[in-house]
Amino acid sequence: MAVEVSSSIKTVIEVLHDGHQGFAKIGEHLEDPSAKAFFLKEAETRQTFEHELKTAAGLSGEDVGGTTAGTVHRVWGDVKAHLGGGDHTLLDTAEQGEDAAKKAYKEALEDSDVTIAVREVLVKQQFHIVASHDKVKALRDSKA
Repeated sequence: MAVEVSSSIKTVIEVLHDGHQGFAKIGEHLEDPSAKAFFLKEAETRQTFEHELKTAAGLSGEDVGGTTAGTVHRVWGDVKAHLGGGDHTLLDTAEQGEDAAKKAYKEALEDSDVTIAVREVLVKQQFHIVASHDKVKALRDSKA
């Protein structure tokens, strides 16, 4: 029997999946060594967060996947990298993805159907997501 999970939680899981892949992909293309290291570490963190949230929601072992928008966003970032967009362009793409992550967490925390156990995981992770967004934005602005 499948576990019923609210659409807002599925969205967060999908966004975390997208974030894992997006941070890894952008990290491959960044020239700045400290930004590259941050992105590759953050890719691992997003994968860990996805696993934690799936476990709390009772979806352990299920493949929720990512979003179509996330796939398009990654492909667009890849195209920019291959066209020589440079670190600023890649960081701008990443910051847009981080906006989506912040929005997904906000909406999930406003969802009255979210269980206490899942809410605790979301709150803990949201602090990191906001800090990561701010770091990506600062990195982007430093490359302007």
